Amino acid sequence: RLWECGLAPDELAEIGRGLGADVPVFVHGRAAWAEGIGERLTPLEPPQPWYLVVVPPCHVSTAEIFSDSELTRNAEPITIRDFLAGRVENTCETLVRSRHPAVDEALEWLDRYTRGRLTGTGSCVFGEFDSREAAAAALEALPSSMAGFVSRGLNLSPLHRQLQELDGVSPSG
Repeated sequence: RLWECGLAPDELAEIGRGLGADVPVFVHGRAAWAEGIGERLTPLEPPQPWYLVVVPPCHVSTAEIFSDSELTRNAEPITIRDFLAGRVENTCETLVRSRHPAVDEALEWLDRYTRGRLTGTGSCVFGEFDSREAAAAALEALPSSMAGFVSRGLNLSPLHRQLQELDGVSPSG
């Protein structure tokens, strides 16, 4: 609808997959569990906590991490049940921390407030908070060598919410 291309969301997602494995989830605009290389999506309604995202002063190359011989291969797949229970592990984290001291420092700092986690291959790290105030308080204490911001987790993208409202569809359905 937005680009008046006459394609259904599934058709757009298939085209988008050629651009990147994570594109289909953005086309659909909803929180989802991705399997395969990101092409099989199961909609989810996880909690919508507040996050502090910390940006260390470095760049991490996804290609370099994925091609590194020390990256853990054949890791046990994470199930939706594991994810919803908080039993998740980023197999890239150990390698990224060893190759990028600034990422390691950011995670160590964040662990003082909440469990710090790596975004994909990084370099950003994030921590989950129960309230905006708690995340903002941690942000105030962020070392000057790092940048950061507070954001709320959303199950429906604001753009999709606006489009649904224009179409007279309830944003929750």
